[in-house]
Amino acid sequence: MLAELARLGAERPAVLWLLPLALLPLVAAPRRRAAWADLGAVPPDALSRALGHALRAAGCLALAGLVLGIAGPYRTGERVIRTGIGAEVSMLIDRSGSMNETFAGRQPSGAEESKAAASRRILGDFVGSRAHDLFAVTAFSTAPMLVLPMTDRHAAVRAAIAAIDRPGLDYTNVARGLALALGRFGAASGDASRVLLLVSDGAAVIDPRVQETLRAAFAKVRPNLYWLFLRTKGSPGIGDRPAGEDTPQAAPERHLDLFFRSLGVPYRAFEAEGPEAVAAAIAQIESLERDPIPYVEVRPRRDLAGLAYGLAAFGLVLLVLAKLAETDLASGRPARAEARAAERGMAA
Repeated sequence: MLAELARLGAERPAVLWLLPLALLPLVAAPRRRAAWADLGAVPPDALSRALGHALRAAGCLALAGLVLGIAGPYRTGERVIRTGIGAEVSMLIDRSGSMNETFAGRQPSGAEESKAAASRRILGDFVGSRAHDLFAVTAFSTAPMLVLPMTDRHAAVRAAIAAIDRPGLDYTNVARGLALALGRFGAASGDASRVLLLVSDGAAVIDPRVQETLRAAFAKVRPNLYWLFLRTKGSPGIGDRPAGEDTPQAAPERHLDLFFRSLGVPYRAFEAEGPEAVAAAIAQIESLERDPIPYVEVRPRRDLAGLAYGLAAFGLVLLVLAKLAETDLASGRPARAEARAAERGMAA
């Protein structure tokens, strides 16, 4: 109760000094007085006394409501911590030149979609499928670029994903992209599930010194790592060994997968060779990440002036009805007196 009272405020608090005027009906009644004989010998009328008290209370209510309405009362907003189902998802999207090609390895024509276009469309559908997910968007090619920090504004996230439609560069620097995407997770995440989603159609060699830096970053954040590998038709898969020497230069995707497996964090790779496979992989990732997540529900400020004016109007309506009834009774009294005088004259 005290907490609710502490949230009340007024836009014009100085007007509240007029609230004592609401007690005036208890001191003086505006009803018209009529000359009647002494009714002291008449037994007390409980109904009349109750009506009198009710009309005085209606007067107090009308005055108090008007003063409060003019003061502009309101209840302040608040931020409530609740728990839902979702995750913090940091999306790292490849914008290298090969992403502008189709899954068949050629430039799109007609109704064909490039890998980048298919990814944008499916990721846009993924965002907002659950109300309490938080997303961050990072793009990378030669250098990483923060597109959107972690937020629960899903419309902004979809717009950020749709905005990644510029032609990409040739080089893929996944190491710097991973470092920037890991930095999107805030320190105040609590027990929320953290997901790093890498969407790429290839990999690059990560320098051993950079690998150690990334290991430390992954150990600190400990996200669930998913790699959605958009495989071009005819290109080597993640698990394919090269015909010659098995080196990171000869099989970068395979060795990036091995690096991810050595990080000690939950990791899963998906190979997609078409838009349908991409959609199925995203749906599977969504089904896997269903942990409780705290979120903030923002309650806006509520204007209470309408309620105050409504109470004032209710009190005024009762007073007006009482006044009309009083006028009818007063106008009827002379007519009844004249009728009785005429009856006495006829009897005489």
